[in-house]
Amino acid sequence: MGQVREILYFDGHGCANTAETVQAAARRCRELGIEHVVVASDTGATALALWHELGETNARLVAVPEHAGYDGGDQPSISPEQRKDLEDKGIAVLVCAHVLSGVERSITKKFHGVSRVEIIAHTLRLFGGSGLKVAVEVAVMAADAGLVPTDRDIIAVGGSESGADTAVVLKAAHMNNFFDLEIREIIAKPRQRKEPGA
Repeated sequence: MGQVREILYFDGHGCANTAETVQAAARRCRELGIEHVVVASDTGATALALWHELGETNARLVAVPEHAGYDGGDQPSISPEQRKDLEDKGIAVLVCAHVLSGVERSITKKFHGVSRVEIIAHTLRLFGGSGLKVAVEVAVMAADAGLVPTDRDIIAVGGSESGADTAVVLKAAHMNNFFDLEIREIIAKPRQRKEPGA
């Protein structure tokens, strides 16, 4: 027998959807008794918003900012002060290479063409932009770091630009077992891949 679940759909992408996305993710976390939540958060702001929404739940929160060099420079997107603030609140901060680009992005830039990993990333983007791709990616990164389990459901939150616009329930997998990952539920996502008029 099937179950009816509510999905939150957005007409646009980006930070305008952050508040509703983190509220929906936290609500589903409480409903399912989920113990691990991972969120893409470049500056820590989205992680803090989710931390506030999770409130008194027992969920462990992992924030994943962009790695050093992502947009140039030798520093990750999160400042040392922002990182300390998150960690002081019990939020784990994970800075590492991005699973769905990594060194293959460098090969594409240098030699052109497309890699198999980039095809996976672009396929995930078909479901409403980069948010689903990012949510899957940070879940795998956190699993590889031993910060989320791979034997039970977690919640992963991502965004298509800044902030958050996508949240899913999934069973994570390690990078070397990527195709064992299972997206169990869509909690929130944009309805389209691009901004209206783009």
